[in-house]
Amino acid sequence: MAAKNIMIVGVGGQGTLLTSRILGVLATLGGYDVKLSEVHGMAQRGGSVVTFVRYGEQVAEPIVEEGQADVIIAFERLEALRYAHFLKKDGALIVNDWRIDPMPVVIGAAKYPEKILETLEKDHKVYVVNATEEAKKLDNPRVFNLIVLGVAAQHMDFTREQWYEVIEKTVPPKTVDINKKAFDVGYHL
Repeated sequence: MAAKNIMIVGVGGQGTLLTSRILGVLATLGGYDVKLSEVHGMAQRGGSVVTFVRYGEQVAEPIVEEGQADVIIAFERLEALRYAHFLKKDGALIVNDWRIDPMPVVIGAAKYPEKILETLEKDHKVYVVNATEEAKKLDNPRVFNLIVLGVAAQHMDFTREQWYEVIEKTVPPKTVDINKKAFDVGYHL
């Protein structure tokens, strides 16, 4: 199997690193060679955070080149737009329909782009989920990233049981049930 290239993009505080670790453990348990790379912009809240997860029979390096990502998981609209050029022609772009203004927008030095999702849909297969709202329905807005991951799981090579096993191993013990519930919400969207 050729290496599968996954990119996770978001802003600091959204669980980007936890999500990449879940994927890394999952691929390792699946018997694949796995390489992870975490690229922090300003990792404090509001700064861009990018992680790459590559898995396959043999993976030489952790970095995903432009135009090579099979799946991009974006926890925020602008981050999806910022990194969409990494997606393969037939790749899947999973976007949490959520807006977090970056510092230049907050201070009035820049405008938040209009119609991001429509722009992305012109060139890419985009799967939009309002995971933040779905997570609020579960009474835990922090699990939105597992909802997004549940949607992304439909574009990867692992069973729901394998995902569950890794969630149990990776998240804090008292949050296992809510994280599995969140994953299921996304998995069934």
